[in-house]
Amino acid sequence: MTVHLANTPTLETDRLILRAPQASDLDPSVAFLMESRAEFIGGPYSKNNAWQTMGTLIGHWVLRGYGLFVFCDKTSGKPLGTSGPLFPQGWAEPELGWSIWTSETEGKGYAYEATKAARDWAYSALGWKTAVSYIDPKNDRSIALAKRLGALIDRDAALPNLPDWTSTSVYRHPSAEALS
Repeated sequence: MTVHLANTPTLETDRLILRAPQASDLDPSVAFLMESRAEFIGGPYSKNNAWQTMGTLIGHWVLRGYGLFVFCDKTSGKPLGTSGPLFPQGWAEPELGWSIWTSETEGKGYAYEATKAARDWAYSALGWKTAVSYIDPKNDRSIALAKRLGALIDRDAALPNLPDWTSTSVYRHPSAEALS
């Protein structure tokens, strides 16, 4: 039996399919979360904590009706990472987040393509007017991506209500109105 989240959207770009997480994503996502590459999202995690983190991402879809999409190569179907809207308990406002699961897929524009599509969807389908991305100031790759997406640092924005996020920078994405 294959279990999947019901009533979740699928988005398509030139090279990618964005869909809700599914059971087959567990191994590649857990492998990523256990690597040092996950340092800017709380990692590296133990295998148990990585599994629980993936469960939390899936649960976000159930609790909020949206969440991080897993984006996959359109040709092979291989999952490459996550991108999309999220708004967990304790966050000051809705966020656009992303991750690339392997170093081999970094630098190819996948996160940009996926996040742009996910942001457009959040603005149109969810009615979001704006979004932020919470980024560690040492995460140069994510800062570059946020800027490429048109996000600017917002020094007046509130941080998530989490004690270990005091050094986080908030990047504000262009409003839905500005993009239309």
